[in-house]
Amino acid sequence: MAIDSLFGVFILVGGLGLAGGAVFLFLRSNQPRRSDGEMVEPGFGPGFGRGPSRGEPAFEGGGDQTSLAYRLSQSQAELAGRLAHMAEVQAAHQAQLAEQLQAQERHVTRVLEERLADVIQRVGEGLLVSSEKAAAQMHDLRERLAVIDAAQRTITDLSSQIVSLQDILSNKQARGAFGEVQLQDLVQDILPPSAYSFQAVLSNGRRADCLLVLPNPPGVIAVDSKFPLESYYALRDATDDASRQSAAKGLASDVLKHVKDIADRYIVPGETADSALMFLPSEAVYAELHAHFPDVVAKSHRAKVWIVSPTTLMATLNTVRAILKDARMQQQATVIQQEVLRLLEDVRRLDGRVGKLASHFSQVQEDVRQIQMSTDKVLRRADSIEQVQVGEVDQPEEHPGELPANPV
Repeated sequence: MAIDSLFGVFILVGGLGLAGGAVFLFLRSNQPRRSDGEMVEPGFGPGFGRGPSRGEPAFEGGGDQTSLAYRLSQSQAELAGRLAHMAEVQAAHQAQLAEQLQAQERHVTRVLEERLADVIQRVGEGLLVSSEKAAAQMHDLRERLAVIDAAQRTITDLSSQIVSLQDILSNKQARGAFGEVQLQDLVQDILPPSAYSFQAVLSNGRRADCLLVLPNPPGVIAVDSKFPLESYYALRDATDDASRQSAAKGLASDVLKHVKDIADRYIVPGETADSALMFLPSEAVYAELHAHFPDVVAKSHRAKVWIVSPTTLMATLNTVRAILKDARMQQQATVIQQEVLRLLEDVRRLDGRVGKLASHFSQVQEDVRQIQMSTDKVLRRADSIEQVQVGEVDQPEEHPGELPANPV
């Protein structure tokens, strides 16, 4: 709106300028000339606005010029009034425009403040949610870091234990003790104390790592722990076929030597069972034998020596426990059978006594029957006696005042 008002003012001022130029050109075309041919500048010389001076000739048409000047002055005055009015209108428009701009500014400021407050609130809520999520994630992260730290400590402990285990396994005596301890733990966890004996000495003077006491058959079974670790490591670390074949032969030879020693030392006819167990503390060695050395396993079976690992030994011990349980059940069944036979004898004795008592009851019943017959006879005789009629006896008359006669 203010731009339109300014544009109208510029148009009006331009129009007035064009009108003034037209009047100026008209006056110049009607201006008189002097004797030398030059035009006289009316209204712009020293004598502009006053009459002709003394000694100066008067120009023709002075009345018209005075009238034109008067009209021009009136037009200028009217133009000045219009300009003043336009200035007032422009000032009013400017004031109105300023008020509108201030109102718009206040409106825009209020809208911006509202939107800014809304944005601040949303950003605050978003930051609160983000901070809560970040706090939860940090809590989870701390817990996971704690778990990782605990796992790291566990791994460190296991690493130290593995190093210690490697140190133990590198020594033959310590390795043998390790196998014996593992064997003892497995046996003690599964069987009752009466079913085994550790470091038992046989009649041939040999000391077995463990004897499993089973009823005949099969009888006592010897278990010996063996750990051919060096030959297994040599086979595992072999890099070419030649070294691998050499290590395989060494492992087979060591295992068969252990099998032969166990068969010769711990299978004693008449004292132990006709078979024995060779315990390998390593599942890896056991798996290697059964996967790539079937001939060694077959030879051990022919020698009545059964190779077992920790896992298969647990299954064997569970079988032994079932055998022991079955044996105890058979023993208890024998006891129960004996008790049942005794119970039958007592039942037969009770049957004889019940028969005697029944005969006594029969005799008593016969006596009661005979007593009942006698009673019936007595009752019938009593009825007969009651029915007998007896004659009446004459009674003497009694007189008043007389005493009755005494009977003789």
